[in-house]
Formats: sequence, structure tokens, C-alpha cells
Amino acid sequence: MAIPVIDFSKLDGKERAETMARIANGCEEWGFFQLVNHGIPVELLERVKKVCSECYKLREERFKGSKPVQLLDTLVKEGDGQRLDNVDWEDVFVLQDDNEWPSNPPDFEETMKEYREEIRKLAEKMMEVMDENLGFEKGCIKKAFSGEGQHPPFFGTKVSHYPPCPRLDLVKGLRAHTDAGGVILLFQDDQVGGLQMLKDGQWIDVQPLANAIVINTGDQIEVLSNGRYKSAWHRVLATSHGNRRSIASFYNPSLKATIAPAAGAAAKEAAPALYPKFQFGDYMDVYVKQKYEPKEPRFEAVRAI
Repeated sequence: MAIPVIDFSKLDGKERAETMARIANGCEEWGFFQLVNHGIPVELLERVKKVCSECYKLREERFKGSKPVQLLDTLVKEGDGQRLDNVDWEDVFVLQDDNEWPSNPPDFEETMKEYREEIRKLAEKMMEVMDENLGFEKGCIKKAFSGEGQHPPFFGTKVSHYPPCPRLDLVKGLRAHTDAGGVILLFQDDQVGGLQMLKDGQWIDVQPLANAIVINTGDQIEVLSNGRYKSAWHRVLATSHGNRRSIASFYNPSLKATIAPAAGAAAKEAAPALYPKFQFGDYMDVYVKQKYEPKEPRFEAVRAI
């Protein structure tokens, strides 16, 4: 079983209806799918791969002294059979419009700014497709994320590497979780796998595919759609070979945005609202404490705030 692969360019042709239906199926039945022919130039993607790999090489020694490595060394020395279950085997930093970026390699900032502009545009196109498939007004999701236009949505890019791990018997990788926010767009390694998503109780590989963008829906899309679109559990397995690169961009609500099932979602089948109304900042306060636990209690916790 493989997650859906969708040719995004066919939205502009005679196969538009079929492509819209395939995206709807990806959102409703999977929560994960891959886009090819998405409009981001391959030349830019190649530059992104190059600068991110070069950036990690400059950070590699730092990872060797990081908490996961130190904890694993301690476990191996003590040899008491415990596993490193509560730590992620990951080197990571986040790019935002207003935070400090790596200064090396020299072309990192220019390349990643260009990439972020392209991936942001793709995120907004994808949200418009979701609007249409859900029967919302055009721009509904973006408007909800911006607090009715009062606050800019959050847009961050998480640059991760998952280095080879010498003890797969003791380390999971990246722990299973759903994403708290809205629409996530992942440019993943096309050589080293490890990303899996949970479907019908089975972990499915998100197969590496050159120059594809993986889309997954977060908890806030689940709320806005009143459960028609579900956020999917996913994880990254540690590997003993290869250094997996992962560049995930998150288009999330502003912390001040109020999130609730959109009017069209509940009205579609005359269904009652299945999720509470809350401020996204309050949800994040709950999420950071319960990220790796079942998601339903998060909604109940935020309902009580």
C-alpha cells in the first residue's frame, strides 16, 4: 500500500474534476499525499537540497554532542535494557521570517527565502482546493488562520536531519504524533526513507519520490472540516545508514486566531459541530504537553479553557 501521488498540474486542464476528487480522497481517507508537477522549479529544489546538506555538515559535530547522543551513550554504558523512547533522534532548526538564520553556507539564506516564498504560495493554493472540496467560500481557511484578517498566520520551515543511529534496538527516531497546525508541506529526502503514517492501524511508508512535495493535514484542518479531514499520525524510524533530510513547512493559524468547525462543514450534512471553539494559542498550550498522546483529549482540554 502506498500513499496517493497526485499530479497537481492537472488542476488546470480537462482532468480538473478528477484531480480535485483525488485530493479530496487524499484528505479524507489518508491525511497524507504527494504532489508532483506542483510548480516549484526542480532547479530550486536541487539548490535547497544542496544548501541544507551543506548546512548540516557544519552542524554535524554539534549533533555528536547533543542530548540524544549523550543519553544513548549513557544507556549503552549502563546496559540495563532501557530504550531511548522519550527523545527524538533529530538535528533540527526552524526558519521564520523574523528569526535568525544560519549564515553559512553563504547562499543558504537567499535559497531558502526563495523556497519559502514558493512553498507558501503552494500552501495557499492547496488551502483553496480544500475550501472548494469542503464547500467553503474561497479563502475560508486562510481567513480563519489569520483571525478574520487581523493577525498574520504562522509560517515556519523546520529543517531536520536524521543522522545514522548506531543502536536501532534502543532508539525509535521521531516519535509518533499528529501535527498541531494547519497544512504541512514536506520536501523529504529522495534517497533515505523512514517516514511512516498510520492508516487503518497499519504503519505505511511515505515512499521517497524525487522532487515531490508531501502534503499532510494538521489538527486545525480536522477542526475546521468538522472531522471530514483527519490529521494523521506519523513517525520517522531511525536508520543505521544514510542521513535523512527533511524540510517541512507549516502553514498554521495565528496564535490569536479563533478556530471552530466552519459553517459549511457542519451544514454540509446537517451535522452538529463535533469540535469546540477555541483560540489556537490555547490549543498549543495543551499540545506541547500532550503531543505524543491521543489527540481527542486535547480537544476536550481546550474545550474547558
